[in-house]
Amino acid sequence: MGQIILEAHNLSKQYRLGQIGTGTLSHDLNRFWSKIRGKEDPYLKLTEVNLRDNKEMSDYVWALRDVSFQLKEGEVMGVVGTNGAGKSTLLKLLSRITSPTTGEVKMKGRISSLLEVGTGFHPELTGRENIFLNGAILGMTKTEIRSKLDEIVDFSGCANYVDTPVKRYSSGMIVRLGFAVAAHLESEILVVDEVLAVGDQAFQKKCIGKMKDISKGGRAVLFVSHNLSSVTNLCETGILMEDGQLKFQGDIKNVVSRYLDNNSFENQQFYDLSRYQEREGTGEMKFTGIGFYRNGEPSSSICVGDDLGMKISVKSDKAMKLKMAIYIYRYDETILSNIENGDSNFEIEPFVGEKTFSLTFKDFNLYTGVYKVGVWMGDAMSGQHIDLLRFCGQFTIEEGSELVKRPLPQQSGVIYYRPHWEEN
Repeated sequence: MGQIILEAHNLSKQYRLGQIGTGTLSHDLNRFWSKIRGKEDPYLKLTEVNLRDNKEMSDYVWALRDVSFQLKEGEVMGVVGTNGAGKSTLLKLLSRITSPTTGEVKMKGRISSLLEVGTGFHPELTGRENIFLNGAILGMTKTEIRSKLDEIVDFSGCANYVDTPVKRYSSGMIVRLGFAVAAHLESEILVVDEVLAVGDQAFQKKCIGKMKDISKGGRAVLFVSHNLSSVTNLCETGILMEDGQLKFQGDIKNVVSRYLDNNSFENQQFYDLSRYQEREGTGEMKFTGIGFYRNGEPSSSICVGDDLGMKISVKSDKAMKLKMAIYIYRYDETILSNIENGDSNFEIEPFVGEKTFSLTFKDFNLYTGVYKVGVWMGDAMSGQHIDLLRFCGQFTIEEGSELVKRPLPQQSGVIYYRPHWEEN
């Protein structure tokens, strides 16, 4: 890593809920009187944090509170957190779209940002005209834009529409054009928010590759996304935001792991799925529960090489031929395995009422860590979803196995093998 190129020191941002400014003349006068006396702003003493689900006693809220970190040349840093954690507010402060309530940002060189779909684009202007407009907003000179125009248009994939007004573009096309402009600006720092999710899979992959190239050239990248696989693939370091505060900073895999630990299920042996809300399908049959077993005993914690057991309960209102699948996910929500009943030549006969199905994984050899489970069942004839729960339980692989002679850190792999060795 090179020199420090961006430094945020005790960044905070306060908003008044539902109002602009303080909202009342008396509050404005109090703030003004405190200022001329050299006193602290009386409305910055409030300690409310940004909790979306709770109604605070005050109308003031800290969207961001005392955030400090450093970004170095060539570093690709991910920003991870739930909705409302303060990620977008942080990027707006760094991009100088809004100013901090307290704290400061120091940076060397230019910063280019892609924060919201359509930011800096005029709907009546063509794509070509908006490239010049958006480039000027980001600090590019007209000569610089002209020299890179063909590269920008080619990267965006919008050559056929570049002379068409942007108001006729889809949101994905606007993101393509916006990212192309931001990525080709010779800035020292590139800031990208969740907007890449609007683009298709091929373009997202293209953008990830471009950001990797940017970092290899010594420029820094700050990347926000809820796609944990993309974050892990692109970034080396990361910060975890929670309720407007920086909760953890370090290696990106540790940040993602901490994020999932904080926002996952409680570690329990049985999950009641009968009232689970986040499900898809026709609903003619429903998963009602899933339980985990270690060597035949109820437990959601096993060691490497133990037998992992699952019991899955299903309630059916209609007798029909069905297929069932279990998904096992890694910490970054990458699917490790998709297990179907047909793989084991196990047929599920039509039934009405409730049944429980048992699965046993002999000598389960995943590295230590937390793993999530999803379940699916569908019509065996049409493949139509009957019930799908993407993340409905979890189990933990722990240290302590007699089979393992060394540490198995999560970032070192997924599967633990013990082949037979001999010297020939």
